Amino acid sequence: MIYSVDVEITAPVNDTEVTDRVVDAVTRLFPEADVTEQPGEIIATTHQLESLSQRLHEQEILDTARGQFQAGQDGDTFEFALKKQAAFQGVVNFAVGNPDELGDIHVRVRVTDPSVAEFVDYLAPPTKDGRPVTDDRD
Repeated sequence: MIYSVDVEITAPVNDTEVTDRVVDAVTRLFPEADVTEQPGEIIATTHQLESLSQRLHEQEILDTARGQFQAGQDGDTFEFALKKQAAFQGVVNFAVGNPDELGDIHVRVRVTDPSVAEFVDYLAPPTKDGRPVTDDRD
C-alpha cells in the first residue's frame, strides 16, 4: 500500500528526567522518526508507522488500537497518547484517562492519501476472533 502521512510525536521532558531516556522511549516505538530536542520537550517527525503497526500486531492489540485511532479522529487527522514508561520498554500502552505524572507521548497523524479510515485499516486491520481479517503482511 502506498500512503502519504505526516506524523508528529511530542513528549515532555521533566526536570527529573534524562532527555536521552525520553528520546529512547520515542525511538523504541518510532525508530524511523527524526528527533529534535527542545527545552522541556522532544519533538519527532516521521512519514511512516511500520514499526508501530508491527508492535500492534505482535502485542495483539489491534482492536484496542483501532478504537483509540477512531476515537481520536478529526477530519484528516487522528491523535493518540502513549505511556512513556511502557514505550521505553518497547511496549505500546495507550494512555487513557488522566495523563501520567511524567506526561505522555502524544502522536498526531495527518493522512493525505488514502483516507484516514483506509490508513487505520492498514495500520491496525479489523479482526475476527483476534486475527486480522485482511492482512497484506502474510
